[in-house]
Amino acid sequence: MLKIEVKTFKELSTQQLYDLLQLRSEVFVVEQDCVYQDIDRKDQKALHILGYKELELVAYTRVFQPGDYFKEASIGRVVVKENQRQHKYGYDIMKASIEAVKNHYNQSKIKISAQTYLKRFYNNLEFKEVGEEYLEDGIPHVAMLKS
Repeated sequence: MLKIEVKTFKELSTQQLYDLLQLRSEVFVVEQDCVYQDIDRKDQKALHILGYKELELVAYTRVFQPGDYFKEASIGRVVVKENQRQHKYGYDIMKASIEAVKNHYNQSKIKISAQTYLKRFYNNLEFKEVGEEYLEDGIPHVAMLKS
């Protein structure tokens, strides 16, 4: 089971910020071989959901209130360290993120931009596809909504 922490940008320690940026880079830039601007000036507005196994950050998302990313509340940068995925931590971090949207923003409607190959994972969390597939940073994505 993950130990979950929910923090605003200002509440993050320098070490936590370093760790979350390192994890995002490790997966989204190196593993997925995708050159894109991860540091996008949106982290300052986000709530950061950090999932720790012992003292290591192994799962992470960032969450936005309605209007800060999409019209609806949203969850993005969903990431689990490659050598930890067999433990299903993706579900733990997403459930904590959905809970954070409810608790911090009093919202149940959530929009995400999901990598297409993860549709079933998000379907299992009650997200439904909306619209056509599109490319984001060269990777197929689909918009999904949870009501």
